Amino acid sequence: MANANVSLQVLPRASGDREIYDLVDEAIRVIRESGVKYEVGPMETTMEGDYDELMAVVKKAQEAVVTAGSGRVISIIKVDYKPDGISIEEKVGKYRR
Repeated sequence: MANANVSLQVLPRASGDREIYDLVDEAIRVIRESGVKYEVGPMETTMEGDYDELMAVVKKAQEAVVTAGSGRVISIIKVDYKPDGISIEEKVGKYRR
């Protein structure tokens, strides 16, 4: 059972021909390929899973943005940790009905 929700917002420094959205797409690609449950929002991407696994995904996402051409990336990370389990659905499910 998932014990954490982690939201990640990356703010890359774009240079040359790289667009900021292209760099953000690299972070989302890493999240998608990680296999964790996630939802992309207009300002951040929220993941659900094991806390340690999610934090490793955050690190890989930051590294991917730099590898893709950003000289620097600032990340805003929000963590909701509950040892007994937590889900995205319990927070926003009622708004989807």
